[in-house]
Amino acid sequence: MDGMLSQDEINALLNGMDVGSDSGADSGSSSDADAGAAPEAGGSKVGDVELSAMECDAIGEVANISMGSSATTLYSLVNRKVNITTPTVTLATWENVIADYEKPCVFIQIKYTVGLDGSNILVLKQHDVLVITDLMMGGDGQNVEDTELNELHLSAISEAMNQMMGASATSLSTMLGKMIDISPPEASQVDFTEGKQGSEIAEFLGGTFAKIAFRMQIDDLVDSTIMQLYPLDFAKDLCNVFLASQSPEPAPTPAPEPEPVAPSAPVTPVAPPPEMQAMPQAPPDGMAYGQPMPQMYAQPMPQMYAQPMAPTNVTPAQFQNLAPNMAGIPGGENIGIIMDVPLEVTVELGRTSKSISEILDFAPGTILELDKIAGEPVDVLVNGKFVAKGEVVVIEESFGVRVTEIIK
Repeated sequence: MDGMLSQDEINALLNGMDVGSDSGADSGSSSDADAGAAPEAGGSKVGDVELSAMECDAIGEVANISMGSSATTLYSLVNRKVNITTPTVTLATWENVIADYEKPCVFIQIKYTVGLDGSNILVLKQHDVLVITDLMMGGDGQNVEDTELNELHLSAISEAMNQMMGASATSLSTMLGKMIDISPPEASQVDFTEGKQGSEIAEFLGGTFAKIAFRMQIDDLVDSTIMQLYPLDFAKDLCNVFLASQSPEPAPTPAPEPEPVAPSAPVTPVAPPPEMQAMPQAPPDGMAYGQPMPQMYAQPMPQMYAQPMAPTNVTPAQFQNLAPNMAGIPGGENIGIIMDVPLEVTVELGRTSKSISEILDFAPGTILELDKIAGEPVDVLVNGKFVAKGEVVVIEESFGVRVTEIIK
């Protein structure tokens, strides 16, 4: 019925959960008593704290671009199809997080060190962490329910989040137009049944903060919700930076086009007017009065552009060929000055590759099969470059290598 709350919405209010903006707008004074005036459509409000619809959209867009890059990185780590849906941005409190995540979960705290001043926390369910780390270690991600979360899993998920949020920071750098970097993530297991307060994990979790919820799917192994928690001030700052970066810059005023200039016409000599020719002039130095004055305009002026320019003779430059040897050049035989430079010589018996799970099973007595056949020449490397082959010999109590072939 219009103007009435459903039973699910009433339960949500009693549990301290956020109610959608549509319900808040239609419910009248019932919801206003707990959360104040209803926020505008698309926004979120808890008590006196509010995020406008524009701020929610901006934060969601930033999170969407970040998680898009993170999903690509996670796919490369687990080699499974990863899908992270469009985020939902709301305001929340510690009670909301407890209501959404009843089972033990993992909190991963990431701090921004360059470009942004703040931090955020990723919240993953314990089952999701066990599946992801099992896939990273070469497993199939199944039957992890009875596995106990330990330091190895926390270290592995921290490394996964480090690469995922590193890719996210790169995307943010491109989007915001400035360098952004993060510190190594810190992972910890949190059990809500122990009555732990949010402020014990991070100070901003003791008040109202921004919650960005995503749906994460990894093949048919994981289908759950992950959360990203932002301090409210940091979320608003991130929103302002994003909006500023998206504002169109004013178009530069186009420079006025130059007016067309008429082509120059050949210069025609002009005779002086008769008055100037008849005007008496003072005789030049060394010339007495009575001698005829030289006619200054008697000779026509030279015709500019009358004669075409003579063609320029262009020939290719010629260079002397260099001799193949450098004996005649001073310093060409000074290789002796580097004869004492030490180089690292390595003899490689063979190689093999193992998965992380196989390496973790190493123990005294483990035998590794290499790609070399018994009796096959070993490789000699100088500073990591393959230069020769040889056979292993014993010199008194030490091993040695007799060079049998030089690689050219």
